[in-house]
Amino acid sequence: MENSVQLETKRGGTVSPDATVSESMTRSKDAIGAAAYEAMNAAKSDLQSLRSDLNSLRDTVTKFASQAGTEAAKSAREVSSNMAGQVGGAVSDLSSKGVEQAKTLASELENVARRNPLGAIAGAVVLGALIGLMGRRS
Repeated sequence: MENSVQLETKRGGTVSPDATVSESMTRSKDAIGAAAYEAMNAAKSDLQSLRSDLNSLRDTVTKFASQAGTEAAKSAREVSSNMAGQVGGAVSDLSSKGVEQAKTLASELENVARRNPLGAIAGAVVLGALIGLMGRRS
């Protein structure tokens, strides 16, 4: 003897409990599939948005690095130009002072030679002898 249970539907018909469970499972399966599809589409959209944001960030970082490099090169050129100007000025000052000192020394030697010509000749001979001795040793 089979126990067959029948359920009444709202329309007045009867349905077996197995059919109701089967329909519920089918509806649940369809609902889960639709939710998974929507979640997949949302994730795909988020991934595309993330890719776009990363590309924009990469472009911004590249532009920033380029500008920073340009500014650093510009600063280095300015510093080297200023330094070259200062060194050039210092060398010019030193050379003009050296020229002035050489002129002063030459005029002093000339004055000494005019006042004491024999002493100047003796000094030149002694200086020549010293230079000659130093040349032999090396």
